[in-house]
Amino acid sequence: MSMAVASLRLLARGHHRVRFPAPFSVPGGRAAFLSGAAEEVPQADAPPPPPPGRKILESFREEFEIGGRVISFETGKMARFANGSVVISMDDTHVLSTVAAAKSSEPVRDFLPLTVDYQEKQYAQGVIPTTYMRREGAPKERELLCGRIIDRPIRPLFPPGFYHEVQIMVNVISSDGKQDPDVMAANASSAALMLSDIPWNGPIGVIRVGRIDGNFVLNPTVDELGLSDLNLVYACSRDKTLMIDVQAREITERDLQAGMKLAHAEAIKCIDPQIRLAKRAGKEKKEYKISLISDKSYEKIRTLSEAPIEEIFTDSTYGKFERGEALENITQSVKAKLEEECDEDSLKFLHKAVDTVRKQVIRKRIIEKGLRVDGRQLDEVRPLYCESSSFPILHGSALFSRGDTQVLCTVTLGAPGDAQRLDSIVGPPTKRFMLHYSFPPFSINEVAKRGGLNRREVGHGTLAEKALLAVLPPEGEFPYTVRVNSEVMASDGSTSMASVCGGSMALMDAGIPVREHVAGVSVGLVSEVDQATGDISTYRILTDILGLEDHLGDMDFKIAGTRRGITAIQLDIKPAGIPLDIICESLEPARKARNQILDRMDQEISSARAFNDGSSPRLATLSFSSDSLRKLLFHRKKIEQETGARVSVSDGTVTIVAKTQPIMDKAIEKVEFLVGREIEIGRTYKGVVSSIKEYGAFVEFNGGQQGLLHISELSHERVSKVSDVVSVGQVLSLTCIGQDVRGNIKLSLKATLPHSHKKKDLASKHIDPLPSQEVVGWTAVENMPSKDANAEPSISKDKDNMIEETPGCSTPAVIIRSAAECDAQDVTNGPTKKRPKVAKSSPRPSKPTSEKQEVKRATAKKTSGVSTTKKNKKEKAEDSSSDGLDAIPEQNKSNIQNYSSPSNFRSGSMKLGDVVTAKVYQIRAYGLVLELSDGVRGMHKFAENGHRDFEVGEELLVKCASFNAKGIPKSVGLEEDQLECAFLLQHSREDEFV
Repeated sequence: MSMAVASLRLLARGHHRVRFPAPFSVPGGRAAFLSGAAEEVPQADAPPPPPPGRKILESFREEFEIGGRVISFETGKMARFANGSVVISMDDTHVLSTVAAAKSSEPVRDFLPLTVDYQEKQYAQGVIPTTYMRREGAPKERELLCGRIIDRPIRPLFPPGFYHEVQIMVNVISSDGKQDPDVMAANASSAALMLSDIPWNGPIGVIRVGRIDGNFVLNPTVDELGLSDLNLVYACSRDKTLMIDVQAREITERDLQAGMKLAHAEAIKCIDPQIRLAKRAGKEKKEYKISLISDKSYEKIRTLSEAPIEEIFTDSTYGKFERGEALENITQSVKAKLEEECDEDSLKFLHKAVDTVRKQVIRKRIIEKGLRVDGRQLDEVRPLYCESSSFPILHGSALFSRGDTQVLCTVTLGAPGDAQRLDSIVGPPTKRFMLHYSFPPFSINEVAKRGGLNRREVGHGTLAEKALLAVLPPEGEFPYTVRVNSEVMASDGSTSMASVCGGSMALMDAGIPVREHVAGVSVGLVSEVDQATGDISTYRILTDILGLEDHLGDMDFKIAGTRRGITAIQLDIKPAGIPLDIICESLEPARKARNQILDRMDQEISSARAFNDGSSPRLATLSFSSDSLRKLLFHRKKIEQETGARVSVSDGTVTIVAKTQPIMDKAIEKVEFLVGREIEIGRTYKGVVSSIKEYGAFVEFNGGQQGLLHISELSHERVSKVSDVVSVGQVLSLTCIGQDVRGNIKLSLKATLPHSHKKKDLASKHIDPLPSQEVVGWTAVENMPSKDANAEPSISKDKDNMIEETPGCSTPAVIIRSAAECDAQDVTNGPTKKRPKVAKSSPRPSKPTSEKQEVKRATAKKTSGVSTTKKNKKEKAEDSSSDGLDAIPEQNKSNIQNYSSPSNFRSGSMKLGDVVTAKVYQIRAYGLVLELSDGVRGMHKFAENGHRDFEVGEELLVKCASFNAKGIPKSVGLEEDQLECAFLLQHSREDEFV
């Protein structure tokens, strides 16, 4: 120190300056002064003094490289008041770790009150939080898990009896989204403890190892982890393992051992830079009071309690609570004797001393005799109980017991929109598989309050979640969101591994197509240490440890997996490290125990149940256009209230979740009715009749689209009046049968009805067809649709928005008109009434019926979507007050006057009352198209209850009733009394077929 003071005096006089050795030739030579390593140098090499008012921060930096990435520790620039502070950097990710200890020199507890607070604030990725207050709130699950990653390897290295409060706080300063900051935070916390004055037997090195295509990757990025089948976090000292955390996709024990050995060799590269940094900028360790019992007091307590404790542990008939009660009675009896002797020092450490005696008794029996507390062999698994479908009303449930440990696992399925949203600065934004672990106080017969997120519950639940995630089907095959809830019913060791077993059975019970079962078991360790060397001299590996063996042993090694390999691992230890060879040796007994548990689980349920069985929800994913999505968002609440289903919209797709299939069908039907989807030919839709016309009904369906339900598609039987079958406002199930040439939708009601029996051929009975009575006008007709050609009329608009019928196929220059329409057309030529405009279509060549049918079928097959044109105005039609035009039997021709034979007939010379021969050209749903000998065509409209059994090509006698303004005749039937008789006779014949 005198040399350093003399150097300062020389520097102040201006005769000499101090230059430090290379390791200390950085700004901030505080550590150099403390070390006394300085030498005199010429004044010419001195750096220029800082300008007035400017402060220079002393900082120290150490860099090293792992896996091709440069990592650096830096201290002195930030958090200078903390007992120890370090900023670790890798690429553009920076993490600050600080450590502080309580100022009191006296410990206030009988355990180490170490707390680790890890926090990821959204500013690290340039984002403002989306919370109401726009700031971070309570710790998230990920933050708790990262805190556990830091806590687990650090805690065993504090000296025994050090019970002073220590707090480690970690903040992610910036994140590039490439590196997960958790491993960096653990290394920075180790370096901060090394710089502090807190006694700690560090440092440690922490590393992450992945495996892509069979090759191990050191410190992989987040994107590389997505391609990796291994996510190994490994912490160690220079020669011992401290912590292991694994998530894998059924990796074999051999490959895992290779990965751990590589991780150990690389992780120790983090140790030397921390030691160098501590030498340059670290503080001297402070003297803290250690709470240790004296040898004299311990021997007194051991003498009083050892024999009765050994007697209890020898008796394997004790249960967990009976054994605990007996041990507590021994503690109370020792306490009474110490109180009689007024030995305050021994009373102060009584519970710790008795616990130490228990530990020594159990460990001695296991190591020397190979005897466990409950009488099992070292590699024996406790008795198992498995039960699936415990509660059938749930989506999935299972009850799993191993010894006295019992766990109830349930599965709940939801829509993709139910996935958990993650606000982490790295990793995926959502999580579709969740396992929530609950440890209620009644499971250990205690009274306690239920609080918020518990670090232990979050850690155990995440471990089981990692184990089961490897066997879940891909999201593309099973898009449901899955939640597993694990309720611990009774706890006597390894409840997290019981949650893995119960959760695997519950997933199969829910019908989720998992590949195979996953089971887990916990392996323990009991060892003896050579006092001279500090190495483990003797040890025993225990399979399926009890809670007491976990508490009094050295290791809790949880291993879960399938028969093919390991899916998850968590290693927690109590001593200051365990050799890696012993850990690798523990993998084989864990594999044997795991297979034994898997055999028992397969006996209960070996494959996923049928998904539609039980109460599994139904899920449907639909795609809509942007306009339809806006409609759906408007109607979503209404659909959910009326159907009971849940509707969610995400990424342009709509997902519907329903408890049962009827609810799902109702919801889809409601969505299609209110929103509409792409129309498919042959599909059935629900629609509402919006208007009724003479030739059919217009139906609104599929989110407001219009379709025509033609009169011929109302029933398999002939329908004379549309209103007899349907009414305005009626809800119908209709099948889309195609579209016409203009793209208008055609609907069918009879396609949804059962087919009627085929009518017998009336001609085989030699009965002439009988005419009906209704008078129908003759007029020029254009583009009449053909019933025989399977054509249906389409809907088109003229300039005045008047609706006209447009047929699916053409005939020469014809358009159908009723008698009332003809009358209306006649009046238009007069001065008092207007003439309606008629949409004209260009003539098209007529095709034979068979050819038309083939063309129609081909068109229907090629049609992929249908559209419709809505009606803006109602059509007005009036029934004719005159009688109908009817066919006349052949035997009555001789009685008819003014009969014109086909040979000399000319339609231009026809007069009122003339009877002519007409041939049935086409049969319509509402009448006949008749062709005269010179090619003129007209129409005969069916009466409401008139005769309809006609054949194409059949010749009939008709009578002209009147002419319109253009000279087109109208006609009526002859001999109506005879026709009336024939009409009744015809209906009686039809009834025979019915």
